[in-house]
Amino acid sequence: MREIILSITVLSLLNILSACSQSQTSKNNNMVFNFNSANSLKSWTIVDDDVMGGISSSNIVVNKNGIGLFTGHVSTENNGGFSSLRHQFNLVDISDYKSFIIKVKGDGRNYQFRVKSNINEYHSYKYEFETNNKWQDIEIQFNQMQPTFRGRMLSIPSFSNTTLQEICFLISNKVEEDFSLEIDFIKVQ
Repeated sequence: MREIILSITVLSLLNILSACSQSQTSKNNNMVFNFNSANSLKSWTIVDDDVMGGISSSNIVVNKNGIGLFTGHVSTENNGGFSSLRHQFNLVDISDYKSFIIKVKGDGRNYQFRVKSNINEYHSYKYEFETNNKWQDIEIQFNQMQPTFRGRMLSIPSFSNTTLQEICFLISNKVEEDFSLEIDFIKVQ
């Protein structure tokens, strides 16, 4: 009987340690996602304007340098005009942090970085940034993230720093265009 209780205790501790090691962020690790060959893209989803009749298309791969490469074509036909790349994960406490850092290399086009505190929220929070064909470490203060829903700004407070459950990159410049955005990492600080 004592051996069974000891075995159950050890298994419970191993499960707790495993759950802790799989956490997206912790006090010692502020990385939300790091694109490299060791990380899987299975949790990333492409959402293009075809969900509303558009014909834009995009793709995500990890290139030979271990960098996420989000590419595609945005079309304004059929009332379309956007492509996005989304990553959902278990709810993460980010209350000890004040900003996001994204390391990207774009093609000179404008993009949006979006987040959701909880995947059940209908709205997201966005920050628009301009790329310059060079690697950029872009710091985004949480209070710079503005609430939006289907392209419209909302009259609610900006993003709080309590929880995080989704990150997203989106391009929607109201023009037909090819695009290419390299993404190294997303972290909080």
